[in-house]
Amino acid sequence: MAVIVKTDKPRTLLAAIKRAIDSSDIETWSYDAEGDFTHTAEQWKRRAWLRPSIREQGLVFRIVPPRKRRITRVVYGVYHGRFIEMLLNHFDSKFTEASATAMPSRGDRIIGEDSGD
Repeated sequence: MAVIVKTDKPRTLLAAIKRAIDSSDIETWSYDAEGDFTHTAEQWKRRAWLRPSIREQGLVFRIVPPRKRRITRVVYGVYHGRFIEMLLNHFDSKFTEASATAMPSRGDRIIGEDSGD
């Protein structure tokens, strides 16, 4: 489960996202000391984190669950969809493509699925 962003300048894009959050141009996302992103809307706050990694062809954001909690399909969909939406609204000229995987992939930290959502 990942957001994959194709860009020639992954470090520049990642820094731009953080600057936009720091300056409050982006108010619906925050990031922590480890650099992981979480949604700030009360309903979705800290339900998951997206952990960035820099790759040769872009950025990969893998989902990380809260401690001892599970990621549901709904949380997965909201986090991935809204993160891509934020990228399109603020950084469309800084990447060529953004997509989300439908199922867990290598490197994901998924505990499982609960029936709470």
